[in-house]
Amino acid sequence: MAKADPPPEGTLVLIAGAGRLPELVADSLRRARRPFRVIALRGFTGQTLRASADATVDLLDLAATLKLLRQWGPAIVVPAGGVSRPSPAAILNAGAALRNREALRAIAGGGDDRLLRAALTLVEEEGHRILGVHEAAPDLLCPEGVIGRRQPDPSAAASIAAGRRVLDALSPFDLGQAVVLAGDRVLAVEGPEGTDRMLARTRALGRRPFGWGRALPATVLVKAPKIGQDRRIDLPAIGPRTVRNAGRAGCIGIALEAAGTLVIDRAATAAEADRLGLFVVGYASAPR
Repeated sequence: MAKADPPPEGTLVLIAGAGRLPELVADSLRRARRPFRVIALRGFTGQTLRASADATVDLLDLAATLKLLRQWGPAIVVPAGGVSRPSPAAILNAGAALRNREALRAIAGGGDDRLLRAALTLVEEEGHRILGVHEAAPDLLCPEGVIGRRQPDPSAAASIAAGRRVLDALSPFDLGQAVVLAGDRVLAVEGPEGTDRMLARTRALGRRPFGWGRALPATVLVKAPKIGQDRRIDLPAIGPRTVRNAGRAGCIGIALEAAGTLVIDRAATAAEADRLGLFVVGYASAPR
């Protein structure tokens, strides 16, 4: 069996946003016995992790974050967890000392991917390395195959195949990483609002007089990273809440790109899917 690559050198620094993911990454690093530091983002990081963090900074206080990384550096930075997108004005004000205003306007006016890539570039320009959650905590990735007891039937498999084609086609447009389909009929595409709100929109649409009035057969949620996406940031993820919301939206299951999607609390996610009668399946990605 081939030896695993040795861990990169440098101080591992977890930059913790909102949600359970930063805590799960921290747990994974502890299981792997990898020492690390934590920078908590004020207003985002959960209370438990924030209480043990090495430092707390404001989301847009880039100077303070870079100063800490220089003190601990060379640092290997693992960004994990969600944050709310700042306003363009806030981005301009916070980054004025680091980039010219024309570059910042281009960043602020672009999609989330452009904003996140620009933030990573600032860190890398200081001589640090970015490590994705999939690299730092690979045990959190969706495996290939079924999670839980249910399996997709042939009609659901057709919906999954259609969803994969749709997501691949939408990748260049910096849209979301999820779609809801029934067969080859697209019911909803994820936008900046995120998966849960997309599912709420799908559920509401089904209740309107001009909607279909009931869940269509083989309605599935499909999630995958965008083609060419920097996988060190913003990997698609699901958890028990996603399963509940998918069930409310009339879905019979969820399909995820294996090794490209995070599963938060895998055991709880599988249990919730079994309770609601939904399947959760990881599919192998095609060459891109």
